[in-house]
Amino acid sequence: MSLTRRDFARKSAITGAGVALAGSVGALATAPNALAATDDIETVDGESAHGHHGVGYGPLLPDPDGILALPEGFTYRVITYSGKTQLESGEFTPSNHDGTSTFDGPRGATLLVNNHELKGPRANWKYPVPLTEGLVYDPAASGGCTVVEVRRDHVAEWVGIAGTSTNCAGGNTPWGTWLTCEETEDKAGQNGMTKDHGYVFEVDPEDRRANRDPKPVKALGRYAHEAVVVDPKRGHLYLTEDAAGPNGLLYRWTPPEGFRHGRGKLRTLADDAGVLQAFKCFDSGGKFIDDLSRATKIGTVYGVDWVDVPDRDAKTTSVRKQFTEGQVTRARKLEGMWWGDGGTYIVSSFARTESPVQHDGAVWFYDPKRRTLTLKVLLGVNPDPSADNGNFDGPDNITVSPYGGLVIAEDGEGIQHLFGATESGRTYPIARNDLNIGTAEKPEYSEFTGVTFSPDGRTLFANIQEPGIMLAITGPWKRQKCD
Repeated sequence: MSLTRRDFARKSAITGAGVALAGSVGALATAPNALAATDDIETVDGESAHGHHGVGYGPLLPDPDGILALPEGFTYRVITYSGKTQLESGEFTPSNHDGTSTFDGPRGATLLVNNHELKGPRANWKYPVPLTEGLVYDPAASGGCTVVEVRRDHVAEWVGIAGTSTNCAGGNTPWGTWLTCEETEDKAGQNGMTKDHGYVFEVDPEDRRANRDPKPVKALGRYAHEAVVVDPKRGHLYLTEDAAGPNGLLYRWTPPEGFRHGRGKLRTLADDAGVLQAFKCFDSGGKFIDDLSRATKIGTVYGVDWVDVPDRDAKTTSVRKQFTEGQVTRARKLEGMWWGDGGTYIVSSFARTESPVQHDGAVWFYDPKRRTLTLKVLLGVNPDPSADNGNFDGPDNITVSPYGGLVIAEDGEGIQHLFGATESGRTYPIARNDLNIGTAEKPEYSEFTGVTFSPDGRTLFANIQEPGIMLAITGPWKRQKCD
């Protein structure tokens, strides 16, 4: 059922412009003096960590090993390293780490499913995902996922799925599996592929047999998928599309009547099962919003309607191009998502000349109960991304922190960070990528990806995409109590 203009105007009057949400995140401050903020914060054990008071954990200390700068008291552990660590089968860990999630493993272990964003033919990559028998979708494709088992004194890694392409983000499910997303629209015969790509696949971190004979979930559509989340109450899946020319869309998939989610159930669906729709936004006055970048004020709230996708498999025309002007709302670089606080946080990494208004990152919150989309984070264009001056740009992967607020992986220009945002809108750095993959004259630092906490909340996992390093970060995490 559509949300009418009258419904939205009534809801806006009741809730106010900000739409109060428990645990919501406010405006993201980008001032260099963000660390000087003085929110009321205490450590998990009730004491300050290493004498640092206020937002965050203090300045980042350069890493003598040249990988990861962290605050005092924090340490990291290299879990996997492309070309250095090995799978159980003896091949090297694949490269280009991306989306990741954690799961409870056997006997106290932590399991992670790690995407490898490798596009095109296998010959293009030194360390593609190995073509493990029974786990291959398209033998011509180089991407896929690995499953990593982490114990205190042991790490094991094996292939979860192979023969997929450009496995970027994805999302975990309430039933304990991982949905890996292909960020491509390559069809059979393009870029060396032998099958169509641009799908979502389910990977089970616990049951290797469940991953055999990979089958795409075609009901979720074929397009440049980025991330996906599951509404555990209503059963809807929300999916982002990272594409331009025209800009990408936010999608919602509604399961067919009588369908019940569970391990392996998605792969049993017919290709046209359920309803796939794209979003359409309008303001409290009923005015259609063509692009999310038009919102320039934190707290902006839009009502959301959903429009049926004509041809979800994009047989002749890309899904986002099947809509005429005025039918749907678009946004540039729709990237990471994370379910929390009764809805989903959605990242728009940046907007440039392809969008009505330019910015260096935004985070929205969709409330499925109210059917509203609220702007929570907005970063102005960073004037000097090469300087480590406290300005952040290009948010990408995102997670809700067990200590309050958000933790965001930076995929911007210049220096790359993991950074946090408190519920009151303060920002602070958590880590900096010190691994220069360029030259001394022209330094280059790869993006952070796959930011996610362990199930017990004690370890923050994150990846450096190139060359492909998975890191486990531990330290005196603080529970933040912000006004």
